Amino acid sequence: MTEMTLSRRQPSVWWGAMIICGTVVGAGMFTLPVVMAGAWFGWAMIMLLVSWGGMLLSGLLFMRVSLSYPPGAGYDTLTKDLLGRGWATLNGLSILFVLGILTYAYISASGPVYQHSLNQAGVPISTAEAKVLLTIGVAAVVWLGTTGVSRLMTFCVLAKILFLILLFGGLLTQVNVPSLLQAPGAGERYWPYALGVLPFCLASFGYHGNITGLVSYYAGNKKHITQALVLGTLLSLALYVFWLTSTMGNLPRSAFPEIVQQGGDIAALMAALRAQLHVNALSLMMSIFSHFAVIASFLGVTAGLFDFIADRLGLGHSPTARFKTACLTFLPPLMASICWPSGFVAAIGFAGLFATLWAVIVPAMLAWRSQQRCSIAVVLLFAFGLLNILAWMLSWFKLLPEFVAE
Repeated sequence: MTEMTLSRRQPSVWWGAMIICGTVVGAGMFTLPVVMAGAWFGWAMIMLLVSWGGMLLSGLLFMRVSLSYPPGAGYDTLTKDLLGRGWATLNGLSILFVLGILTYAYISASGPVYQHSLNQAGVPISTAEAKVLLTIGVAAVVWLGTTGVSRLMTFCVLAKILFLILLFGGLLTQVNVPSLLQAPGAGERYWPYALGVLPFCLASFGYHGNITGLVSYYAGNKKHITQALVLGTLLSLALYVFWLTSTMGNLPRSAFPEIVQQGGDIAALMAALRAQLHVNALSLMMSIFSHFAVIASFLGVTAGLFDFIADRLGLGHSPTARFKTACLTFLPPLMASICWPSGFVAAIGFAGLFATLWAVIVPAMLAWRSQQRCSIAVVLLFAFGLLNILAWMLSWFKLLPEFVAE
């Protein structure tokens, strides 16, 4: 009877899936059509599916290892216990770098978006000033504590999903299918551009920081956690497929090199899409959606970075201590964004490289040490991680083709 009562009281799988989907789908989705333009739709779908499978596999392996530890045991605890202090330190530094560079990316991307909206509302403001105002607003919410973050995050995620559905419904009616499925021209190939897409796809499926919380949320129920991970990542995959269909189906492939030249950020993509939209309501919905997507991603990443810095430095939770942590969290990325304003796409690529360590390589090593054997799943995960590192390095050293205007 007790077991039946506990089973009935356990949270729905749907809520866990929403946590995963809300974490995964954010402002980073705006980079996907830009970086995938060279490979175009068919190869983009293949790379997206490969990345979804690899990131789901790594999450499931990490979950299995987590279930062997008491509820609440975090990433650092597992890594330190199974791999030693050296790997725990390296893993912690990679998490810090990814969260920091994503904070920089979202500040860089949000400035032009909010500047455009404020200017249209009659408020004359520069891009740098818009970045400062937005950063102060988000920093204030994070400084006040988890309650404010969770409430604003819930509102933003619900609004984001609502406007995303409305936006998809409108954009899909304007999709140019022949353009979406166009074959390469004479002497042209799409596949050479495909490998460079992988690190961006990996960064677009990052949710591993939520697994420990889900283990506690479902009281170690392996079946429910697995279902939440699968459903949450599948929902994210479906949203990405709709987004790529909508954007690539409304913008010709030849339009993307100019978007890249303008920085390849949210504002550049939005400006190009507005020029193709024939319904004013769609343009408005796209603007509103981009605002909520930026805020949700910005809040999620900076709240995690804030907690990580406070925990690592032991700064405490007094108002003064939280103010110091907020300064360390927000000031370096803000200054970097003002000094180097056009690094959104590059920053997402760097995040994909370093996320490979803590979201792919380390989970594979943890599973290997935990199982005391190298399973097929571990081998596949290692191969996926090494392929991502190879793709990033080849792109960095200009050994992969770049899709530019002729």
